Amino acid sequence: MQWQTLSSPPFLPPLYWRAALKRKITGRTLPEQGLRCRVSVNPRDVAAYRSVCGFADSPILPATYPHVLAFGLQMQLLTAKAFPFPLLGLIHLSNRIRLHRPLGGVGEVSIAVHAQNLMPHAKGATFDVVTTVEDSLGLLWEAQSRMLCRGVKLEGEATQGSPTTCAPLSELSRWKAPADIGRRYARVSGDYNPIHLSALSAKLFGFPQAIAHGLWNKARTLAALAEHLPTANIEIAVEFKKPVRLPSEVIVHASAAGSRGEVCLKGAGDIEHMVGQWRPITP
Repeated sequence: MQWQTLSSPPFLPPLYWRAALKRKITGRTLPEQGLRCRVSVNPRDVAAYRSVCGFADSPILPATYPHVLAFGLQMQLLTAKAFPFPLLGLIHLSNRIRLHRPLGGVGEVSIAVHAQNLMPHAKGATFDVVTTVEDSLGLLWEAQSRMLCRGVKLEGEATQGSPTTCAPLSELSRWKAPADIGRRYARVSGDYNPIHLSALSAKLFGFPQAIAHGLWNKARTLAALAEHLPTANIEIAVEFKKPVRLPSEVIVHASAAGSRGEVCLKGAGDIEHMVGQWRPITP
């Protein structure tokens, strides 16, 4: 892996333009290059994120917030000329984060992103976007987001993962996902994907309504689970199943508080939107 170190976080508007212009698959291999950058945490930005995602005030950053700090680097990686797949149209299948230490007292961190693990899939190909966050003491947080690009033809057998379904769990919380939550989350995260912004822009990509960001669903669920989860040495993995159409009501079902458990986000008619679990990090 070759690493490029940036002197400052990327400026997003040109990257959106680049994403809008690239609509074709241009290759079948991932570039062997990652990006690194030092990023500062802005307390006002964190407060706005807490408000949109339902997190209470705390000296500890929300477990999902490093994704926001890394978003510019991820955008630059995925819109680079050498990257073979168009960013618009990628489908976020799953997300796993690991908190090695509590996210308290975080002022400036070093973030690194790269893509790996390109695999054939029944509908195209999947790959992982890997993000790590380090402070002066070392590795603090890491994440792996699995993405699907439809229409890619790779050699080899498509691996079929066993389907996951919600275990019987107790209802923990429910809330309304309002029609404008995609726009509100875009303002605090930087993720202005058209499928989240309005019914009109979502229809351009084959969705009858705007859908909630997967990482908003995860963040809002973790906010509801706040008292359930340890603040460190924890891995939180979720699979995104059916999108949350906006507006709609969703319900969180979860295990009891503890070092490990399961969670499920459901909608009307028991539709499963997101299935996940938390557990201690294993070496």
